[in-house]
Amino acid sequence: MKTIGVIGGMSWESTAVYYRLLNQYTRNSCGGHHSAKLVLFSVDFAEIEALQRAGDWTQTAIILRQAAQALEAAGADMVLIATNTMHKVADEVQAGIGVPLLHIIDALAEAIRSNNHGTVGLLGTRFTMEQDFYRQRLEQHGITVLTPPSAARQFIHACIFDELCQGKFNVAAKQRFLAVCEELAERGAEGVILGCTEIGLLLNQNDTLIKLYDTTEIHAAAAIKAALQDTR
Repeated sequence: MKTIGVIGGMSWESTAVYYRLLNQYTRNSCGGHHSAKLVLFSVDFAEIEALQRAGDWTQTAIILRQAAQALEAAGADMVLIATNTMHKVADEVQAGIGVPLLHIIDALAEAIRSNNHGTVGLLGTRFTMEQDFYRQRLEQHGITVLTPPSAARQFIHACIFDELCQGKFNVAAKQRFLAVCEELAERGAEGVILGCTEIGLLLNQNDTLIKLYDTTEIHAAAAIKAALQDTR
């Protein structure tokens, strides 16, 4: 099995889910006492969050590139950025390392196409929903992206940072997220992307008949598939 390098801490709540899923998927694939070979570099999210608010994506790229380089030096055969928003600087991170970066949006696009879906809703941070980097990469895969109205985007962004990243989950927030999913479905979305790794801590497929694309689960599954390829 190849060694997976994980850049985590954004937030650590969802990084813990990544760790669990990577090991569960390895056990499911290999059986017995098998677990994932991985190394983790966990950044200080307060530093990253402040740079995001300031729009200093150059410095965030430097921090994540250095983390990726440390993972490569520690023996990682591939690297995951364990968050959606910071894939805004994925190309800069990839340029600084000699091993592949497994892009969350490419893994997501493969999952969407496998369901023959062409139009999906996108939930995530304000940066993910409003900036071009996420939408454009999905559009390159032939997928149309819908986002919620402004008020809903503001609510989702605030909930992610003020509640979900702090380990706070409440019924009222879940119901509002579900209402947003329903509105997107009414507009033509065949599924809804949980495009922030914390949203899956609040919602799961049992909560709605609308197809949910949990990016944390999809990314982790793709990583294990790549790690086991040509190694067994």
